[in-house]
Amino acid sequence: FSGVMAAKTLSEAGVKDFVILEATEVIGGRMREADFAGKRIELGANWVEGVNKTTTNPIWKLANQYKLRTFYSNFDNLSHNIYTQNGHLQNKLGENFMSKSDDSSDFVDELGLSKSESNAPDMSVLSAQKLHGVFPKTPVEMVLDYYNYDYEFAEPPSVTSLKNTQPNPTFHNFGDDNYLVADQRGYSYLVQKLAEEFLANKNGKITDPRLQLNKVVRQIKYSKTGVAATTEDGKVYNSKYIIVTVSLGVLQSDLIKFNPGLPDWKREALSEFDMAVYTKIFLKFPYKFWPSNGPLTEFFLYADERRGYYPIWQHLENEYPGANVMFVTVTDYESRRIEQQPNNETIAEIHEVLKSMFGPSVPKPTDILVPRWWSNRFFVGSFSNWPIGVEAFEFERIQAPLSHTLYFAGEHTHEHYNGYVHGAYYSGIDAANKLLDCMKKNKCVDKVPKAPAHRTGEKRRRNMESAEASVVKVRI
Repeated sequence: FSGVMAAKTLSEAGVKDFVILEATEVIGGRMREADFAGKRIELGANWVEGVNKTTTNPIWKLANQYKLRTFYSNFDNLSHNIYTQNGHLQNKLGENFMSKSDDSSDFVDELGLSKSESNAPDMSVLSAQKLHGVFPKTPVEMVLDYYNYDYEFAEPPSVTSLKNTQPNPTFHNFGDDNYLVADQRGYSYLVQKLAEEFLANKNGKITDPRLQLNKVVRQIKYSKTGVAATTEDGKVYNSKYIIVTVSLGVLQSDLIKFNPGLPDWKREALSEFDMAVYTKIFLKFPYKFWPSNGPLTEFFLYADERRGYYPIWQHLENEYPGANVMFVTVTDYESRRIEQQPNNETIAEIHEVLKSMFGPSVPKPTDILVPRWWSNRFFVGSFSNWPIGVEAFEFERIQAPLSHTLYFAGEHTHEHYNGYVHGAYYSGIDAANKLLDCMKKNKCVDKVPKAPAHRTGEKRRRNMESAEASVVKVRI
């Protein structure tokens, strides 16, 4: 998304001499679909997150503009849909657990905001929970904690920064509601339509040679006078500037060699930030066996003694009635573990969990789809997460251009919305505008972001009011 938005911003500013090098066969990055059980399902980004506040999320605006088929995700009855290894948890017990979990989350949000506003040192979300005196110990407490944090950030509270994630700017600024995209055109249809605005011919088709698909960049040579990008097929693209929009995971890998190598301050900042893994495992069944009486039974929680073991389930009966499809979300270690094992082992594990939840007569899935984002060299993970220990000046180093010619974009470069589709959207615009300032106004960023005199008290600029495997080369 960020690459297309960068190119669109340049095009609208009158810069037409550019080329988009996309590593895969389609644009959209981690907004990617697949056919499963006769339906089009989203392998990566799936929700428009942050909706129904006065300030409108730009992705929600686009979704409405192009009439994307979306469904409100209703989590209100989650306390009544908790299952353990012994079956369904009594509603009253679930409500008690949820109430305590909500109280803890409120405290964490308030402490995070207070630390940001007062320039106080950071801590992990888990440390904040301990400070509150209520943190998860039992399987049910752990799965509710997983829902509150891992399900959103794809990493546990022990890893996630308090000051830089709580309260979550996406929901604080745009609203608490989430809408699931279930459209046969795919979530990436939004990217396609935006690209058509500056790449389509008179018939509305993208045939513009400035979009090059299946072009895997393996080397980038850069200096103050220009850039040369070499792709896997041996072709060299020379330009004056380049915007690199590959994922954080790719930048942390050895897929692209930079010449000269990225400076230590840039490499260290990239290494300190986290590329998390978030996996939705899709399952097709011969018949429906789960309760699905309207939106309040859409989500189920499974509380296992092992935290994060097939914890959050969602059926798609509201979106695709009669398809008999549901998916389970796993993250972090479990994502990596499951990616590396055969699908038949995953099916066996899932079948045992479902029998614990719904009884021994539950059928085995007849089909399974396991996205493998971590194993994919073009992504190496799902989205970024802000970990404890990374300060604002270090994040600015991730964003910082090099030699006036090498720029960076992608969801991992947006300070307030990293990890989100709208973060990728905004980051492409921001990077293009930085380049335009340098190109047209000679306002070039050339300073290394410095650590403040008192690093531990550094304040993040929250701005509470206000991804893809490609590069954009500008040949001016």
